[in-house]
Amino acid sequence: MSAAPVAVFDGHNDVLLRLYTEGGEAGIAAFLAGTTAGHIDLKRARAGGLAGGLFAIFPPSPSSAAFMAAMTGEAYDLPLPEPLTLAEGEASTFAMAAILFRLERASAGALAVCRSVEEIRAAMARGALAAVMHIEGAEAIGPDLDALDVLHAAGLRSLGPVWSRPNRFGHGVPMRFPSSPDTGPGLTQAGRDLVRAANRLGILIDLSHITEQGFWDVAALSDAPLVATHSNVHAIAPVSRNLTDRQLDAIRERRGVVGLNFATAFLRPDGRMIADTGLDVMRRHLDALLERLGEGGVALGSDFDGAVVPEALADAAHLPALFGHLGAHGYGEALIARIARENWLDLLARTWKA
Repeated sequence: MSAAPVAVFDGHNDVLLRLYTEGGEAGIAAFLAGTTAGHIDLKRARAGGLAGGLFAIFPPSPSSAAFMAAMTGEAYDLPLPEPLTLAEGEASTFAMAAILFRLERASAGALAVCRSVEEIRAAMARGALAAVMHIEGAEAIGPDLDALDVLHAAGLRSLGPVWSRPNRFGHGVPMRFPSSPDTGPGLTQAGRDLVRAANRLGILIDLSHITEQGFWDVAALSDAPLVATHSNVHAIAPVSRNLTDRQLDAIRERRGVVGLNFATAFLRPDGRMIADTGLDVMRRHLDALLERLGEGGVALGSDFDGAVVPEALADAAHLPALFGHLGAHGYGEALIARIARENWLDLLARTWKA
Protein backbone atom coordinates (compact mmCIF):
# COMPACT_ATOMS: atom_id res chain seq x y z
CA MET A 1 0.00 0.00 0.00
CA SER A 2 1.41 3.40 -0.97
CA ALA A 3 1.91 6.02 1.71
CA ALA A 4 -0.71 8.70 2.17
CA PRO A 5 0.17 11.98 0.46
CA VAL A 6 1.52 14.84 2.53
CA ALA A 7 -1.38 16.90 3.89
CA VAL A 8 -1.30 20.42 2.43
CA PHE A 9 -2.86 23.68 3.55
CA ASP A 10 -2.44 26.02 0.58
CA GLY A 11 -2.19 29.80 0.88
CA HIS A 12 -4.01 30.68 -2.34
CA ASN A 13 -6.30 29.20 -4.98
CA ASP A 14 -8.75 30.71 -7.46
CA VAL A 15 -11.22 27.85 -7.75
CA LEU A 16 -14.16 30.10 -6.77
CA LEU A 17 -13.40 32.36 -9.71
CA ARG A 18 -13.33 29.33 -11.99
CA LEU A 19 -16.69 28.11 -10.68
CA TYR A 20 -18.13 31.63 -10.99
CA THR A 21 -17.09 31.87 -14.64
CA GLU A 22 -18.43 28.35 -15.27
CA GLY A 23 -21.87 29.39 -14.10
CA GLY A 24 -22.07 28.57 -10.42
CA GLU A 25 -24.37 25.59 -10.00
CA ALA A 26 -22.92 23.59 -12.88
CA GLY A 27 -19.43 24.26 -11.61
CA ILE A 28 -20.36 23.21 -8.07
CA ALA A 29 -21.71 19.88 -9.28
CA ALA A 30 -18.59 19.26 -11.37
CA PHE A 31 -16.29 20.20 -8.47
CA LEU A 32 -17.95 17.63 -6.22
CA ALA A 33 -18.30 14.85 -8.82
CA GLY A 34 -14.93 15.35 -10.52
CA THR A 35 -13.90 17.23 -13.63
CA THR A 36 -10.99 17.76 -15.96
CA ALA A 37 -11.39 21.54 -15.81
CA GLY A 38 -8.84 23.66 -14.02
CA HIS A 39 -6.58 22.45 -11.22
CA ILE A 40 -8.83 21.60 -8.25
CA ASP A 41 -11.88 19.51 -7.56
CA LEU A 42 -12.74 17.35 -4.57
CA LYS A 43 -11.35 14.11 -6.01
CA ARG A 44 -8.07 15.62 -7.18
CA ALA A 45 -7.64 17.44 -3.87
CA ARG A 46 -7.98 14.16 -1.97
CA ALA A 47 -5.67 12.34 -4.37
CA GLY A 48 -2.91 14.92 -3.95
CA GLY A 49 -3.26 15.59 -0.23
CA LEU A 50 -4.76 19.08 -0.60
CA ALA A 51 -6.53 19.23 2.76
CA GLY A 52 -7.39 22.92 2.92
CA GLY A 53 -6.45 26.45 2.03
CA LEU A 54 -7.36 30.07 1.49
CA PHE A 55 -10.10 30.15 -1.17
CA ALA A 56 -9.79 33.47 -2.94
CA ILE A 57 -12.68 35.65 -4.00
CA PHE A 58 -11.30 37.78 -6.82
CA PRO A 59 -13.54 40.41 -8.47
CA PRO A 60 -12.27 40.11 -12.05
CA SER A 61 -11.51 42.95 -14.41
CA PRO A 62 -12.68 42.50 -18.00
CA SER A 63 -9.05 42.30 -19.17
CA SER A 64 -7.69 40.01 -16.44
CA ALA A 65 -8.31 36.74 -18.31
CA ALA A 66 -5.98 37.86 -21.12
CA PHE A 67 -3.02 38.54 -18.84
CA MET A 68 -1.50 35.07 -18.89
CA ALA A 69 -1.31 34.94 -22.68
CA ALA A 70 0.43 38.31 -22.71
CA MET A 71 3.01 37.11 -20.17
CA THR A 72 4.60 34.45 -22.38
CA GLY A 73 7.03 36.80 -24.10
CA GLU A 74 10.55 37.87 -23.24
CA ALA A 75 9.37 41.13 -21.67
CA TYR A 76 5.99 42.67 -20.90
CA ASP A 77 4.47 45.71 -19.28
CA LEU A 78 0.71 45.28 -19.07
CA PRO A 79 -1.40 48.34 -18.30
CA LEU A 80 -3.24 48.35 -15.00
CA PRO A 81 -6.94 47.56 -15.49
CA GLU A 82 -9.43 50.30 -14.79
CA PRO A 83 -10.80 50.45 -11.23
CA LEU A 84 -14.03 48.58 -10.55
CA THR A 85 -17.07 50.35 -9.18
CA LEU A 86 -18.42 49.39 -5.77
CA ALA A 87 -21.41 47.77 -7.47
CA GLU A 88 -19.15 45.70 -9.73
CA GLY A 89 -17.05 44.60 -6.78
CA GLU A 90 -20.11 43.69 -4.72
CA ALA A 91 -21.73 41.67 -7.51
CA SER A 92 -18.84 39.29 -8.12
CA THR A 93 -17.62 39.15 -4.51
CA PHE A 94 -20.96 38.13 -3.06
CA ALA A 95 -21.63 35.74 -5.93
CA MET A 96 -18.37 33.90 -5.20
CA ALA A 97 -19.02 33.92 -1.46
CA ALA A 98 -22.39 32.34 -2.19
CA ILE A 99 -20.69 29.67 -4.31
CA LEU A 100 -18.40 28.81 -1.39
CA PHE A 101 -21.33 28.35 1.00
CA ARG A 102 -23.32 26.39 -1.59
CA LEU A 103 -20.32 24.13 -2.04
CA GLU A 104 -20.28 23.52 1.69
CA ARG A 105 -24.00 22.67 1.78
CA ALA A 106 -23.88 20.45 -1.30
CA SER A 107 -20.78 18.56 -0.22
CA ALA A 108 -22.48 16.63 2.61
CA GLY A 109 -19.59 17.37 4.93
CA ALA A 110 -16.78 16.88 2.40
CA LEU A 111 -15.95 20.63 2.40
CA ALA A 112 -16.14 22.88 5.46
CA VAL A 113 -15.86 26.66 5.63
CA CYS A 114 -13.53 27.28 8.57
CA ARG A 115 -13.20 30.34 10.78
CA SER A 116 -10.53 29.20 13.25
CA VAL A 117 -7.43 27.04 13.26
CA GLU A 118 -9.28 24.59 15.50
CA GLU A 119 -11.97 24.23 12.82
CA ILE A 120 -9.30 23.75 10.14
CA ARG A 121 -7.58 20.98 12.07
CA ALA A 122 -10.88 19.30 12.90
CA ALA A 123 -11.96 19.36 9.24
CA MET A 124 -8.63 17.96 8.09
CA ALA A 125 -8.79 15.22 10.75
CA ARG A 126 -12.15 13.99 9.47
CA GLY A 127 -11.08 14.18 5.82
CA ALA A 128 -13.03 17.31 4.89
CA LEU A 129 -11.50 20.01 2.68
CA ALA A 130 -10.95 23.00 4.99
CA ALA A 131 -11.84 26.21 3.11
CA VAL A 132 -11.04 29.66 4.48
CA MET A 133 -12.63 32.70 2.84
CA HIS A 134 -10.07 35.12 1.41
CA ILE A 135 -10.67 38.24 -0.71
CA GLU A 136 -8.14 39.36 -3.34
CA GLY A 137 -9.09 42.95 -4.12
CA ALA A 138 -11.41 44.73 -1.67
CA GLU A 139 -13.64 46.40 -4.26
CA ALA A 140 -16.80 45.13 -2.52
CA ILE A 141 -15.98 47.14 0.62
CA GLY A 142 -17.07 50.76 0.70
CA PRO A 143 -15.19 53.58 2.44
CA ASP A 144 -17.44 53.20 5.52
CA LEU A 145 -16.02 49.65 5.94
CA ASP A 146 -19.45 48.32 6.97
CA ALA A 147 -19.09 45.41 4.55
CA LEU A 148 -15.86 44.33 6.25
CA ASP A 149 -17.72 43.56 9.47
CA VAL A 150 -20.43 41.71 7.56
CA LEU A 151 -17.90 39.67 5.59
CA HIS A 152 -15.93 38.86 8.74
CA ALA A 153 -19.10 37.59 10.40
CA ALA A 154 -19.70 35.43 7.31
CA GLY A 155 -16.22 33.92 7.53
CA LEU A 156 -13.72 36.30 5.94
CA ARG A 157 -10.34 35.70 7.59
CA SER A 158 -7.84 36.91 4.97
CA LEU A 159 -7.84 40.01 2.78
CA GLY A 160 -5.65 41.40 0.03
CA PRO A 161 -6.59 45.10 -0.09
CA VAL A 162 -5.69 45.31 -3.78
CA TRP A 163 -5.23 43.11 -6.82
CA SER A 164 -3.02 44.37 -9.66
CA ARG A 165 -5.11 47.51 -10.23
CA PRO A 166 -5.89 50.62 -8.21
CA ASN A 167 -8.90 50.87 -5.91
CA ARG A 168 -10.10 53.12 -3.11
CA PHE A 169 -7.68 51.49 -0.68
CA GLY A 170 -4.41 51.55 -2.60
CA HIS A 171 -2.40 50.57 -5.64
CA GLY A 172 -1.45 47.19 -7.01
CA VAL A 173 1.65 46.32 -9.01
CA PRO A 174 1.27 45.92 -12.78
CA MET A 175 2.20 42.64 -14.45
CA ARG A 176 5.63 43.75 -15.60
CA PHE A 177 8.93 42.01 -16.41
CA PRO A 178 11.62 42.94 -15.72
CA SER A 179 10.56 45.30 -12.98
CA SER A 180 10.99 46.29 -9.38
CA PRO A 181 7.86 46.06 -7.17
CA ASP A 182 8.34 49.80 -6.56
CA THR A 183 5.85 50.83 -9.24
CA GLY A 184 3.79 53.59 -7.68
CA PRO A 185 1.92 54.89 -4.63
CA GLY A 186 0.83 52.73 -1.71
CA LEU A 187 -2.15 52.96 0.62
CA THR A 188 -4.73 55.73 0.50
CA GLN A 189 -6.23 57.11 3.71
CA ALA A 190 -9.11 54.68 3.23
CA GLY A 191 -6.53 51.92 2.92
CA ARG A 192 -4.97 52.91 6.22
CA ASP A 193 -8.40 52.73 7.82
CA LEU A 194 -8.91 49.29 6.27
CA VAL A 195 -5.63 47.99 7.69
CA ARG A 196 -6.54 49.21 11.18
CA ALA A 197 -9.99 47.64 10.93
CA ALA A 198 -8.54 44.33 9.71
CA ASN A 199 -6.15 44.34 12.68
CA ARG A 200 -9.06 44.97 15.03
CA LEU A 201 -10.96 42.00 13.63
CA GLY A 202 -7.92 39.75 13.33
CA ILE A 203 -8.14 39.47 9.54
CA LEU A 204 -4.87 38.50 7.84
CA ILE A 205 -3.59 41.22 5.46
CA ASP A 206 -2.14 39.76 2.26
CA LEU A 207 0.61 41.81 0.60
CA SER A 208 1.01 39.71 -2.56
CA HIS A 209 -0.30 42.24 -5.12
CA ILE A 210 0.42 45.58 -3.48
CA THR A 211 3.17 47.98 -4.56
CA GLU A 212 6.39 48.10 -2.57
CA GLN A 213 5.32 51.46 -1.12
CA GLY A 214 2.04 49.84 -0.07
CA PHE A 215 3.98 47.02 1.56
CA TRP A 216 5.91 49.50 3.69
CA ASP A 217 2.74 51.46 4.47
CA VAL A 218 1.13 48.28 5.84
CA ALA A 219 4.31 47.38 7.72
CA ALA A 220 4.25 50.77 9.47
CA LEU A 221 0.57 50.53 10.43
CA SER A 222 -0.18 46.88 11.11
CA ASP A 223 0.40 45.11 14.41
CA ALA A 224 0.11 41.68 12.78
CA PRO A 225 2.69 39.45 11.07
CA LEU A 226 3.53 40.50 7.51
CA VAL A 227 2.27 37.95 4.98
CA ALA A 228 2.44 37.39 1.23
CA THR A 229 0.19 34.42 0.51
CA HIS A 230 1.46 33.77 -3.03
CA SER A 231 4.71 35.50 -3.95
CA ASN A 232 8.28 34.53 -4.81
CA VAL A 233 11.86 35.81 -4.69
CA HIS A 234 12.62 38.90 -6.78
CA ALA A 235 16.37 38.18 -6.76
CA ILE A 236 15.64 34.99 -8.74
CA ALA A 237 12.71 36.11 -10.90
CA PRO A 238 12.69 39.92 -11.28
CA VAL A 239 8.95 40.32 -11.83
CA SER A 240 7.04 43.20 -10.23
CA ARG A 241 4.94 40.70 -8.21
CA ASN A 242 7.92 39.22 -6.35
CA LEU A 243 9.52 40.26 -3.06
CA THR A 244 12.87 41.98 -2.65
CA ASP A 245 15.41 40.87 -0.06
CA ARG A 246 14.53 43.92 2.04
CA GLN A 247 10.85 42.95 2.03
CA LEU A 248 11.71 39.37 2.93
CA ASP A 249 13.85 40.59 5.82
CA ALA A 250 10.91 42.65 7.11
CA ILE A 251 8.62 39.62 6.89
CA ARG A 252 11.09 37.59 8.93
CA GLU A 253 11.40 40.33 11.55
CA ARG A 254 7.60 40.33 11.94
CA ARG A 255 7.41 36.51 12.12
CA GLY A 256 5.46 36.42 8.88
CA VAL A 257 5.07 33.86 6.11
CA VAL A 258 5.51 33.75 2.34
CA GLY A 259 3.62 31.17 0.29
CA LEU A 260 5.51 29.91 -2.77
CA ASN A 261 3.54 30.83 -5.90
CA PHE A 262 3.44 28.05 -8.54
CA ALA A 263 2.71 30.56 -11.34
CA THR A 264 5.58 30.02 -13.72
CA ALA A 265 6.04 33.71 -14.62
CA PHE A 266 6.90 34.37 -10.97
CA LEU A 267 9.23 31.35 -10.77
CA ARG A 268 11.26 31.61 -13.95
CA PRO A 269 14.25 33.97 -14.21
CA ASP A 270 12.98 34.90 -17.68
CA GLY A 271 9.52 35.82 -16.35
CA ARG A 272 7.60 33.69 -18.87
CA MET A 273 4.19 32.19 -18.08
CA ILE A 274 4.79 28.80 -19.70
CA ALA A 275 4.25 25.29 -18.31
CA ASP A 276 7.65 24.00 -19.42
CA THR A 277 9.17 24.83 -16.04
CA GLY A 278 11.02 22.36 -13.84
CA LEU A 279 10.57 21.61 -10.17
CA ASP A 280 14.20 22.59 -9.65
CA VAL A 281 13.18 26.21 -10.25
CA MET A 282 10.59 25.95 -7.47
CA ARG A 283 13.19 24.42 -5.16
CA ARG A 284 15.55 27.30 -5.89
CA HIS A 285 12.93 29.76 -4.63
CA LEU A 286 12.21 27.61 -1.58
CA ASP A 287 15.93 27.40 -0.78
CA ALA A 288 16.20 31.19 -0.99
CA LEU A 289 13.08 31.73 1.10
CA LEU A 290 14.34 29.35 3.77
CA GLU A 291 17.68 31.14 3.88
CA ARG A 292 15.99 34.53 4.22
CA LEU A 293 12.96 33.67 6.38
CA GLY A 294 13.98 30.57 8.33
CA GLU A 295 12.09 27.29 8.48
CA GLY A 296 9.06 28.90 10.14
CA GLY A 297 8.44 31.47 7.41
CA VAL A 298 8.00 29.39 4.26
CA ALA A 299 4.77 27.84 2.98
CA LEU A 300 2.85 27.23 -0.26
CA GLY A 301 0.51 29.57 -2.14
CA SER A 302 -0.13 27.61 -5.32
CA ASP A 303 -2.33 30.00 -7.33
CA PHE A 304 -4.06 26.87 -8.67
CA ASP A 305 -6.91 27.79 -11.03
CA GLY A 306 -5.42 31.26 -11.41
CA ALA A 307 -2.20 30.73 -13.35
CA VAL A 308 -0.09 28.51 -15.60
CA VAL A 309 1.79 26.08 -13.32
CA PRO A 310 4.69 23.68 -14.01
CA GLU A 311 3.81 20.61 -16.07
CA ALA A 312 4.82 18.28 -13.22
CA LEU A 313 2.18 19.96 -11.03
CA ALA A 314 -0.59 19.85 -13.61
CA ASP A 315 -3.30 19.90 -10.93
CA ALA A 316 -3.84 19.29 -7.21
CA ALA A 317 -3.51 15.52 -7.65
CA HIS A 318 0.15 16.04 -8.60
CA LEU A 319 1.23 17.78 -5.37
CA PRO A 320 3.14 14.66 -4.22
CA ALA A 321 5.57 15.24 -7.11
CA LEU A 322 6.78 18.43 -5.42
CA PHE A 323 7.35 16.75 -2.07
CA GLY A 324 9.06 13.80 -3.70
CA HIS A 325 11.41 16.22 -5.44
CA LEU A 326 12.11 18.09 -2.22
CA GLY A 327 12.72 14.87 -0.30
CA ALA A 328 15.16 13.70 -2.95
CA HIS A 329 17.12 16.95 -2.48
CA GLY A 330 17.56 16.83 1.27
CA TYR A 331 14.31 18.24 2.66
CA GLY A 332 13.38 16.16 5.71
CA GLU A 333 9.87 15.11 6.70
CA ALA A 334 9.61 17.70 9.47
CA LEU A 335 10.57 20.57 7.17
CA ILE A 336 8.22 19.35 4.44
CA ALA A 337 5.37 19.24 6.98
CA ARG A 338 6.12 22.83 8.00
CA ILE A 339 6.13 24.04 4.41
CA ALA A 340 3.07 21.98 3.46
CA ARG A 341 0.77 23.10 6.28
CA GLU A 342 2.17 23.75 9.75
CA ASN A 343 3.66 27.18 9.07
CA TRP A 344 0.34 28.42 7.73
CA LEU A 345 -1.60 27.04 10.68
CA ASP A 346 0.85 28.56 13.15
CA LEU A 347 0.69 31.94 11.39
CA LEU A 348 -3.11 31.93 11.31
CA ALA A 349 -3.25 31.07 15.02
CA ARG A 350 -1.04 34.09 15.73
CA THR A 351 -3.06 36.42 13.49
CA TRP A 352 -6.74 35.58 13.93
CA LYS A 353 -8.83 36.65 16.89
CA ALA A 354 -11.79 34.81 18.38
